[in-house]
Amino acid sequence: MIGPIEARIQILSRPSLLAVARHAVEAWCDLAGAEPAMSSRIALAVDEAITNVIRHGYQGDSDGIIDISMQRNGSTIGFIIEDRAVQVPIQHIKGRALDDIRPGGLGVHLIREVMDEAVWSHRDGGGMRLELKKDLIAAAAAEGKLVEAGDEC
Repeated sequence: MIGPIEARIQILSRPSLLAVARHAVEAWCDLAGAEPAMSSRIALAVDEAITNVIRHGYQGDSDGIIDISMQRNGSTIGFIIEDRAVQVPIQHIKGRALDDIRPGGLGVHLIREVMDEAVWSHRDGGGMRLELKKDLIAAAAAEGKLVEAGDEC
């Protein structure tokens, strides 16, 4: 059985660093016991969240700080993404309608599709916080993987 696992990374709000964060998240998910395909999907969801911070929060400022915390507790893995950027009204954080076919605007939809929970909030003193959660055992069961009671993914 895998116990609690934690990791933290901090990147600047530069699109060139998205690959670094994506690879770190995917490698951490593998270490935490996620199936490889699920690790890739989670890394993409986190990548989309960070992209939104860069684009909408820091508005292209390449010197903003983005903190990414990763933790596993039981079968649930979680991510906390925090910034010190412009606070976006929570009610404005929504994906566009899927039948509105045009480039962009699907990041929030993808995040909510991949993750079990996605909760945005304002940080005291400025910036945003996004908390993401995924239950690995439930995800494996939904994908038809055999998971015995008490087994870890």
